[in-house]
Amino acid sequence: MASSFDAARKALEGTRFSHIRDVAVTASTNDDISRILGDAGASGCTIVADYQEHGVGRKGRAWIAPPASALLFTTALPQPIATRDLWIVPFWVALAMRAALLDHAITIRLQWPNDLLRGDRKLGGILCVSRVSGARAWVGCGVGINVVRPAAPAEREALASIVPPPAFCSDDSTVAREALLETILRRFDAMLDLLQEPADVARRWEEAAEIPGTRYRLLVDGESAPFDAEAVRLAGGGALVVRIDGREREIALADARVVRE
Repeated sequence: MASSFDAARKALEGTRFSHIRDVAVTASTNDDISRILGDAGASGCTIVADYQEHGVGRKGRAWIAPPASALLFTTALPQPIATRDLWIVPFWVALAMRAALLDHAITIRLQWPNDLLRGDRKLGGILCVSRVSGARAWVGCGVGINVVRPAAPAEREALASIVPPPAFCSDDSTVAREALLETILRRFDAMLDLLQEPADVARRWEEAAEIPGTRYRLLVDGESAPFDAEAVRLAGGGALVVRIDGREREIALADARVVRE
């Protein structure tokens, strides 16, 4: 049976990301990739699903995406990277996603640590997985992008429970999930060598995310109330350095979340 992603596979021949497996339903594409990371057949492989039964975001939060409404995929990098550089991968993915969406006339804003925003609403997110062996790590780049706003009343009601409501590519531009995946994988291929320069990735991400100067509302684990701060720069390990009342504070990746209202 022909797959809707056959055209993307053919168009990507000759790149390092032409191996695409598409499934109707899976628990999680990140889980699927995790099981094969490090295997020879996993190099450059993308697993894409119409629907994830247990899709998750950062800190285990649920990712709600009605069937066929989102582009849900995980791509294994073609070769391992240095374990010490794992933190830079989500920022590299964000840069590639930003460029790919712009190719389809969709402008997004990058928000620390892993969100893709359309205005003030979330269009997509990034969650990477890895298999570490000493100084080397094999990485799967997990992405969810809201593409087509669902029309069914029950699905719209489910999305209405999300605060703030999500954004969709179809709000501003018409793009098929298959075409968008092809564009993203082309960007991955073109930008792959940039992963060898973590400091350059960080600098480019800061520029794209308009840092320094962007205001953030942050809630740190263990603290009772969020606070407002001005982003200053990325620190090693992906932490965000912010300024509060003239003093700098470093917020670790694992310790906080951004509050959007």
